[in-house]
Amino acid sequence: SFACISPSFKLSYYNEYKSYLSEDMSKLFRSEEMTLCQIYLSQEAAYNCIRELGELGAVQFSDLNEGVSAFSRNYVSEIRRMEEMERRLRFFAGEIEKEKLPVPADYNIPAAPNQKDLIDLEATLEQLEVETRQINVNQEALLRNFYELKELKHVLNSASQFFQEGAAIEREQQSSMMKYDEEAGSASRHLSFLCGVINRAKIPVFERVLWRASRGKALLRHLEIDEPLKDPATEEEIQKSTFIVYFQGEQLKIRVKKICEGLGATTYPCKESYNERKQTEVEVDKRLKELTDILKETHNHRYRMLDTVVQNINSWIVQVKKVKAIYYTMNKFRKTDTGLLMAEGWVPMSQLNSVDTALKRGTTSAGSATQAILNVVTTKRTPPTYHRTNKLTKGFQAIIDAYGVATYQEINPAIFTIITFPFLFGIMFGDLGHGFIMFLAGLYLVLKENAFLKRIKTFDEITAMMFHGRYIILLNGLFAMYAGLLYNDVFAKSLNIFGSSWYPVPGPGYSGSEETLFGLDPKPCGEGRNFSCRPYPFGIDPIWNVAENKLMFINSYKMKLAVILGLIQMTFGVVLSYYNYRFKGKTLDVYCTFIPQMLFLQSIIGYLVFMIIFKWFTVNARSTAQPSILICLINMFLKFGTKLDKSEALYQNQHIVQSALVVLAVICVPWMMIAKPIIEHAYPRVRQAKYTPLPQSYTQFENEAEEGDEGDEEEHEEHTTLDIMVHQAIETIEFSLGCISNTASYLRLWALSLAHAELSEVLWDMVMKMPFGMDPPVYLKTIMIIFLFAFWAGLTVAILIVMEGLSAFLHALRLHW
Repeated sequence: SFACISPSFKLSYYNEYKSYLSEDMSKLFRSEEMTLCQIYLSQEAAYNCIRELGELGAVQFSDLNEGVSAFSRNYVSEIRRMEEMERRLRFFAGEIEKEKLPVPADYNIPAAPNQKDLIDLEATLEQLEVETRQINVNQEALLRNFYELKELKHVLNSASQFFQEGAAIEREQQSSMMKYDEEAGSASRHLSFLCGVINRAKIPVFERVLWRASRGKALLRHLEIDEPLKDPATEEEIQKSTFIVYFQGEQLKIRVKKICEGLGATTYPCKESYNERKQTEVEVDKRLKELTDILKETHNHRYRMLDTVVQNINSWIVQVKKVKAIYYTMNKFRKTDTGLLMAEGWVPMSQLNSVDTALKRGTTSAGSATQAILNVVTTKRTPPTYHRTNKLTKGFQAIIDAYGVATYQEINPAIFTIITFPFLFGIMFGDLGHGFIMFLAGLYLVLKENAFLKRIKTFDEITAMMFHGRYIILLNGLFAMYAGLLYNDVFAKSLNIFGSSWYPVPGPGYSGSEETLFGLDPKPCGEGRNFSCRPYPFGIDPIWNVAENKLMFINSYKMKLAVILGLIQMTFGVVLSYYNYRFKGKTLDVYCTFIPQMLFLQSIIGYLVFMIIFKWFTVNARSTAQPSILICLINMFLKFGTKLDKSEALYQNQHIVQSALVVLAVICVPWMMIAKPIIEHAYPRVRQAKYTPLPQSYTQFENEAEEGDEGDEEEHEEHTTLDIMVHQAIETIEFSLGCISNTASYLRLWALSLAHAELSEVLWDMVMKMPFGMDPPVYLKTIMIIFLFAFWAGLTVAILIVMEGLSAFLHALRLHW
């Protein structure tokens, strides 16, 4: 069917697809192209228009009232209304939490309400708050009455025991004072008492104060209440005790009452007669039953009211926050002489039509006769950086933005971080088994992301952070599996997938015994040789896992690999700076910054990597000269121009090449430091501008008015030649030292990989080897293996995957920063 289309249509379709692809790729590698716009709105339509723009999320407004205080702006009263509504919502949230009501997750984010719905919402919240507070007051009064009656009931129950003790005390007192009373001629004295309830923790204090105040003439008895009583205001459980105080005289009675009031004790009337106490107890039980029914109805009414709030509180919170953001944004607008509101903000070029459509929708919904005006402004201001992200790139973009946001239209490093970050993580975390577990964890979070998104509000901070980084975890596990295959490492063991390329043959030192230590001869293949002349197809040969010199070989391999990867990433960063200079037309920076930086980097670190690769190809186990690469690099500076011994040289005329590279590196330092300031001072016309905007493609409105344009332009500070020289000197020193320090920093790839592998091996040897080295009965050995495997698996996940994974993540983050 495509062959039937005319050639002209084919070409136009191809050109359209090509332009779309190039535009999409440009958005991927660079920030969005932004334009400055002025928006004129009528006051009656401003709320609806900003509501539509807020839902679109495509405008970054500038504050046109920077000199005006926050309390003198146009919409302060509206913001205070929203703060009052937020206070009411916080009150409802506290009441819901107090009742422990489950709040259903609101999966749909509601739009901001229109002004009529906002007034209705405000009235609803006010009415609900008044009713809830009234119910709380009534419920608190009922509860206070209820708990007072319960305390009175406990006092009546304890009274019988108190009065039995009191009668004995009174008889003893009368017998002891009978003689004194007869001599004094006074009537017989009767003991008075006071009953009540007090906090159990205050009993010792109550006793001491009572003893001192009465000078030992008052007697306290108390009994613990078995069930805890609650505070009506806070609903907290309090352990209390009933008490009775015996004393004589009205003055002592007044003192005892004051002490009870001071310690928060509650006194209750209690009759001495058993029948009267029993009658009072019956009345108390009747009132308690009535109060229980009333409290139950009050609680049900309160529950029904809060249940109405529970169903809508999440959406109400979002709506109030959105409305507050709308009025906060409108406070940035300036009133014109004609009564319109003027706003100014940055808009992505690709969304200008969407912004214009949103403004029309807002004006129509408000019923305003004045249409909103969108005016594109030509300016020399530096636009803000806006990177469009999705659920895959969002986490990696956050990693880059945590260090610093790229300037406008610079190449976005986050795109390359999607691959480089998991790759460096995998190099440090290389283990097929551990990577597979991490990959499964990330895959589970990705496959269940819709279900988790519905419950994201209930997650704690760490769980939410892991969920947002689910694609990072997935890719980290995938690249750790790849590095594990390269290292041939699976839970500290090797996989012999393709068969080892080494095998022992009878010879000197080989006796066939398992305890024999012998070396495998790396001679070329042939009869009676140890090497099969067939390199292991992928990764490291599994025989190295049982070799005595395994650590020496693996260390050398991983250390050199770390330096090579470090050079690749640093070179890639310098190359990206070239494309940034080209894109912004900074030709002088290409010749005075990019070229000397690249030459300096390659003349030292690049030459080091060259020696590593050259030695791999030319030096073997039987070479007579096996110079150390580190010694060669040191001799490059210490033995400048001196001919090297054969044992120190990798190739002929090495000293000439090294001397030339040192001279080149030394030349690059003043080249980076003073070339640019001298050229800019000698030829002022080549002084680079900050930013020249691209031609605007959106021409619906043109700003023909010139008034106010000068005030809209940013005034860039002019730098003197001395300032530029100081800046260049700092940049040169930072880059020169950074080349060395960053190369050393990349050795963490080797160090963490070694630590991870050794820790995994130690854990296996210390835990899983134990049952295999013993000879118990079969059933006991099986039980030991099961329990030890569970213990080993738990430690593997907790230490080798979680803790080591976090360590590798932080080091990968450091290398990218």
